[in-house]
Amino acid sequence: MITNTFIDNAKVMSKGQVTIPKDIREVLGVSCGDRITFVVENGNVRLINSAVYAMQILQMQMKGEAEKANLTSDAAVMDMVKEIRTESVD
Repeated sequence: MITNTFIDNAKVMSKGQVTIPKDIREVLGVSCGDRITFVVENGNVRLINSAVYAMQILQMQMKGEAEKANLTSDAAVMDMVKEIRTESVD
């Protein structure tokens, strides 16, 4: 069985700062200046790329909205796009 789980560690400095190890930064897809989100659940902390986390939250909030708008096929979506484009030209 292949797993993408690994363990790394870092030292907490006097101001509470921690350097995220390079291999962890690569997995998260973050670099200098990027933001990360800390999610605390049951005494455990997850680090998540903030952009990825924001997209996950948006996807959860939007779940089921296409069905409510009767956008259940590619054709329905294309019809809506055409309608919006026509409205914006007028």
